[in-house]
Amino acid sequence: MPKTILQTTTEERRTYHLRAAIERRQTIVDHTREERWWATQRLAREAAGVLRQQFAAGRVVLFGSAVRRQSFSTWSDVDLAVWGLPSERFYAAVAAVSRLSPAIDIDLVDADRCAPAVRTVIERDGVEL
Repeated sequence: MPKTILQTTTEERRTYHLRAAIERRQTIVDHTREERWWATQRLAREAAGVLRQQFAAGRVVLFGSAVRRQSFSTWSDVDLAVWGLPSERFYAAVAAVSRLSPAIDIDLVDADRCAPAVRTVIERDGVEL
């Protein structure tokens, strides 16, 4: 278990290098972000498959922070826009894709019924899956 500064000896304080500690921590954070990035990409494709196969979705687009690595963080979720999904099956589709991962949230947007400004962002920045 890590120590607080009050629990360290004079020798430990003398040899502690803050910059090195920060760099070690950043390496761990970067590695975690990289792992989550790839997990998010796999999950998005898996969800797109479920939406097409089980719900007859016509088109699925990934958008938001999972599209651009510079915007992606360890808290990012999967934002998917879907076209051609029957409105009476929308919430069943949300439930189905939400069950795919306990660790990463999926937000589903019905592109046929969302606000025009949202659809513009999806069309401009999204990635077809």
